[in-house]
Amino acid sequence: MAPGADPSSFSSFAKCVTKHLNLTFHVDFDSHVIKGKVALTVEVLEDKFSCLTLDTKDLKIAKVTANGQGAKFTLGAQHRFKGAPLEITLPFELSRGQHMILEVTYETSPKASALQWLTPEQTAGKKQPYLFSQCQATHCRSMVPCQDTPSVKHTYYAQVSVPKELVALMSAVRDGQEVDPQDSGRTIYRFRQAVPMPSYLIALVVGALESREIGPRSRVWSEKELVDQAAYEFAETETMLKTAEQLAGPYVWGQYDILVLPPSFPYGGMENPCLTFATPTLLAGDRSLSNVIAHEISHSWTGNLVTNKTWEHFWLNEGHTVYLERMIGRSMESEQFRQFKAMGGWKELQESVNTFGANNPLTNLVPSLEEVDTDEAFSSVPYEKGFALLYHLEELMGGPEVFMGFVKSYIQLFAYSSITTEEWKNYLFTYFKDKVDILNKVDWNGWMNTPGMPPVKPQYDTTLADACINLCKRWTQAKEADLAGFSEADLKALSSHQVIEFLALLLQEEPIPVSHVKRMQEVYNLNAVKNAEIKFRWLRLCVRSKWEEAVPLAFKMATEQGRMKFTRPLFREVYNFDKFRDEAVSTFIKYRGAMHPVTAFLVAKDLKVDQGQSTGF
Repeated sequence: MAPGADPSSFSSFAKCVTKHLNLTFHVDFDSHVIKGKVALTVEVLEDKFSCLTLDTKDLKIAKVTANGQGAKFTLGAQHRFKGAPLEITLPFELSRGQHMILEVTYETSPKASALQWLTPEQTAGKKQPYLFSQCQATHCRSMVPCQDTPSVKHTYYAQVSVPKELVALMSAVRDGQEVDPQDSGRTIYRFRQAVPMPSYLIALVVGALESREIGPRSRVWSEKELVDQAAYEFAETETMLKTAEQLAGPYVWGQYDILVLPPSFPYGGMENPCLTFATPTLLAGDRSLSNVIAHEISHSWTGNLVTNKTWEHFWLNEGHTVYLERMIGRSMESEQFRQFKAMGGWKELQESVNTFGANNPLTNLVPSLEEVDTDEAFSSVPYEKGFALLYHLEELMGGPEVFMGFVKSYIQLFAYSSITTEEWKNYLFTYFKDKVDILNKVDWNGWMNTPGMPPVKPQYDTTLADACINLCKRWTQAKEADLAGFSEADLKALSSHQVIEFLALLLQEEPIPVSHVKRMQEVYNLNAVKNAEIKFRWLRLCVRSKWEEAVPLAFKMATEQGRMKFTRPLFREVYNFDKFRDEAVSTFIKYRGAMHPVTAFLVAKDLKVDQGQSTGF
């Protein structure tokens, strides 16, 4: 591929790069569109520069100007998932090093893949509509015409006009608000992001939002129905931030707020700068799932500050972030806790490899994404295979303190830039120049370019896992006569993390008999558990054991929230229970309209549902 090319983008960052965006959004809830204007400050990288291409997807382009003069533009052919290139011919020629301001007036489509418009009924408050964006990996182009590639970083300023009953927030520092001079029934909110960042981190939310202070630089935002619960759940945020700073260096983004979204948000969390988006499935009531916040905090360094140059190098973002997240866990809990979480991660990796198939090139740490939709490639592979490689290197180089020294140095060196695996590896060899002989013995090709599980399986400390392993063995080996020997005391001694691990271990075994899951419900009452990670694994276990009574509960969980980590496997489990295959499809079609577009698209693929069949979104 030519230098300055990204298989997911039409724009060439070898010709020019965006340095700043000035965004003006008018959010229209009646027609489900954003009427937008974006002014891109572009730096030219070659002489005789007179045309450029921006990424767009389903946008209506009204007008383009360059330095105030009208510019000719055409929208190219629609690509299956990349959208359409916006090809602009300038009314003048520029030379290398010059800057220009390109202004595009446009409107988004009601089916923009970055945006989910919720009716009042789909919110907690049931009174006001709601809008949120999810731009990672390649959906920003459906909200803003831009160079939608992580290779290009820019600052941004934004003004957002919304109905006055609602609040707007963005992935930036809040910069005041005023009554909209064009319409007194609306408010304009202003935002500025002074740290250069890639387009996929532009984020917008509009809803009936309230906030609570949870630290000197943190607030939690959500609808009022959830805000106090969220403030309790994420009370350890400042401790996590301080711990991360000790490990990785100063936090440069200023504010670190958390937004708890409505249930259809498709991910556990999204590391939008200054405003992490979080799923309400983290609200377990006992802070046990707040490690997702440690993960999103870690992205402030690995991902947001040092960024993968293209999505093929996504493991640089996620592998390092999982590594840092577990180092925060080590500081706040113990080394045994870090080892325990790493074991759980290995199982998630095994599950992704099983789902894709061990020979699928998408299980490479560095896959080729030529003509591959990044949404379809998404899995735990870059997270957990990436972590396993870093942990393997940690062991070879002399332990966590030594290796964390490299990670911190790597962050400082590459801060504010986007890099490839090759650049990372070159720096690894430079930093550990006295250990090059050891690094040369690493099976780099096995780790990076080979599908399936990694070439080395780390030996993790099993101290915290032993109780889970033993309980799992008791259940898998139990005969009918042994079932009376189980009691609620079995789980009393386990933390919620250990209960999750116990169930995850059972899911790796052959399905246990229905009599066993019924007994498990009798003694442990897992149907009543609030923790979504426990409930999800429990329901999968029940469906796999062909316990018919669990099927409605599995459908309930799969449709009441839309986090893909839960929704997709639950639908797949019921679909694989032959008796309920048709019901899995009809339930999906019934609820599809309430799902996030990406979730609906991927569940439809899982269930082999024709994408055109009564779409509903």
